[in-house]
Amino acid sequence: MEKENQKLQASENDLLNKRLKLDYEEITPCLKEVTTVWEKMLTTPGRSKIKFDMEKMHSAVGQGVPRHHRGEIWKFLAEQYHLKHPFPSKQQPKDTPYKELLKQLTSHQHAILIDLGRTFPTHPYFSAQLGAGQLSLYNILKAYSLLDQEVGYCQGLSFVAGILLLHMGEEEAFNMLKFLMFDVGLRKQYRPDMIILQIQMYQLSRLLHDYHRDLYNHLEEHEIGPSLYAAPWFLTVFASQFPLGFVARVFDMIFLQGSEVIFKVALSLLGSHKPLILQHENLETIVDFIKSTLPNLGLVQMEKTISQVFVMDISKQLQAYEVEYHVLQEELIDSSPLSDNRRMDRLEKTNSSLRKQNLDLLEQLQVANGRIQSLETTIEKLLTSESKLKQATLALELERSALLRTVERLQGQTAELGGPEPDPVPPEPADH
Repeated sequence: MEKENQKLQASENDLLNKRLKLDYEEITPCLKEVTTVWEKMLTTPGRSKIKFDMEKMHSAVGQGVPRHHRGEIWKFLAEQYHLKHPFPSKQQPKDTPYKELLKQLTSHQHAILIDLGRTFPTHPYFSAQLGAGQLSLYNILKAYSLLDQEVGYCQGLSFVAGILLLHMGEEEAFNMLKFLMFDVGLRKQYRPDMIILQIQMYQLSRLLHDYHRDLYNHLEEHEIGPSLYAAPWFLTVFASQFPLGFVARVFDMIFLQGSEVIFKVALSLLGSHKPLILQHENLETIVDFIKSTLPNLGLVQMEKTISQVFVMDISKQLQAYEVEYHVLQEELIDSSPLSDNRRMDRLEKTNSSLRKQNLDLLEQLQVANGRIQSLETTIEKLLTSESKLKQATLALELERSALLRTVERLQGQTAELGGPEPDPVPPEPADH
């Protein structure tokens, strides 16, 4: 009975956790027929070896993804990707088991710990300091930093891992993070040199020029490049600023179509807010609007953006603009008409800026170290308290066993003498 009770308790905790995790407003609610289509695909025998019709999957994702099946559907779409691309990319990591990675130490521990409290701070699953959500998130980020030594840990990754963790278990979330980073190719934008992020910002600027020339001109006039507002969109896949229901739909499409979805969503968002952006007439108010007001989307706007993304095709333009970026960089290096004095001035300014950044970073590091020491002290106290409670529980159990044996002995003696039975030992309080 005790084992059954433990199983029941674990099952109830899982259900409670699932409800807690999926605490967000869903967009594109699924009709019963669409949910049935998904359930048939998910329960197909031997599904991991069957190539499903791409149009059928595209249609199903377009009509909605049931929230309670979303994690399983993402895994299913990842399986389908592997069936269509049987030869993995050259950059695949070593196949080190997740549990083995958790046993190792990471040099990125401090950076990860600092970001835990900043990742979905208002969501009930992640809000408790060192609660179940934060600890699972720490484990995933630590394991990934050890698996992918080149990237290690980069700000923004915690949001991507957090979205996955809201829809599946810890180890499954880690495997899906690996899939997004290596197979879908997101890891390129997190590499330390950040060159790919610069290319992405250039590509987005060129796309704006193609699709929304008046908006492009307005932003250029005020010297506002995409890096001023869109870098967090790419690095957190919109998760740091936009409603969770919207972000979940973006992830649906990334699992279906790949990383170019991020460009399509960014382009659609800017285009749909163009009239409002054009009303602002200086750098500060434009950037503030895009960063703060634009992400507060209504359900109708979210639906409209998702619908637009499904019909857009920009893959050829993205390839062309990446080549264009490299050609322009080569031309800049070849021309370099700067005189030695001007070059020295520029280097000195850059050096001065880097020194200032270094001082700021040192200050942040000192604050972070103070927080980490405080957290480590708290953990030690909790572990000591847990140890004492275990010892007290053991002592109480031993005492209870001794009392029960005494009662049994007294009952036996009473039965032999034929006298009245002694009063039974009162039951223990429930919290022991």
